[in-house]
Amino acid sequence: MKFTHAVVALLVTTSLFGCASSGSKQSTSVTLNASRQNAGQIGNVALSDWGKETGLSFFVSGVPTGTALPVRLYSFINKGSCEKPGPVAYAMNDKVNTERSPIRGWTFSRSAPITLSQLVAGDYSIVVRSAATDGNVDLFCGDVPHEGTMK
Repeated sequence: MKFTHAVVALLVTTSLFGCASSGSKQSTSVTLNASRQNAGQIGNVALSDWGKETGLSFFVSGVPTGTALPVRLYSFINKGSCEKPGPVAYAMNDKVNTERSPIRGWTFSRSAPITLSQLVAGDYSIVVRSAATDGNVDLFCGDVPHEGTMK
């Protein structure tokens, strides 16, 4: 990974995390690891306590060459880890469009009908997948950190 990509990801993550952690609400961040089909890309998602829901703010540095525009990304919270995935617990796909980030990448936001405290108390992972027209492949995956690592 290029140094500039790492710096850009750090800046975006910090800004997303800073916005998500304002006030006394809990928040945490999940590093999204690129799959083999999306090698060389980086991603992050900031999780925020929205009361009875969890807000998710995604940043991904890129998608595979040839992906149709506008980029449509599907996101899921799965039971289990990225290494040992389980069934989909929450599909967050009422909207799938993304926005081009000013710093080379894509951003999008979603929400899940589970509290953040329940999410970090369980064993979950977050998956970002391409649209069916782009092969319906997993592009990123990240394990939700457990309660002791929340900020």
